Amino acid sequence: MINSNMKKVIIASKNPVKINATKKAFEEVFNDYFEFEGVSADSSVSDQPMSNKETLKGATNRLDNIQNLKADFFVSMEGGVDLLDDNYEAFAWIVISHKNKISKAKTATFPLPLKISKLIQEGYELGDADDIVFKRSNSKQQNGAVGILTDNVINRTDYYSHAIILALIPFTNTKLY
Repeated sequence: MINSNMKKVIIASKNPVKINATKKAFEEVFNDYFEFEGVSADSSVSDQPMSNKETLKGATNRLDNIQNLKADFFVSMEGGVDLLDDNYEAFAWIVISHKNKISKAKTATFPLPLKISKLIQEGYELGDADDIVFKRSNSKQQNGAVGILTDNVINRTDYYSHAIILALIPFTNTKLY
């Protein structure tokens, strides 16, 4: 059954974790009906963004690369790392657009183990470094570093979902923004 009030959300990724996080956040924030679609979108930055600035640029580029599609909301996420003292911390940027408004929010940051930081310095992506250190396969499309390191107290879906909810604030408080 097609609902005429159905709104479309396009996510700039086919990663099931990112699609599920978007779905969870939108369903918690809105009472509307949504259709969610993930599409591949190039970040035009390094496969492993190495700074806050590069990570935000990657999320913004992914969003720009899907804006030509037809949807009510566009959602982009880019995970990255940045040096804090002598060790890397991980985080992600969320960028959302709706009509002519863009909003951004960042996840919480968390420190990475020294073994993973060393592999990142050697050129590995965080997901690949996780797989090597924790002897897993394709962890970035599952619970990721945050899930592994917190023993799933914070899983990757919730980790992204909370930041998506924060990025939605200007769209739910339109009189203030």
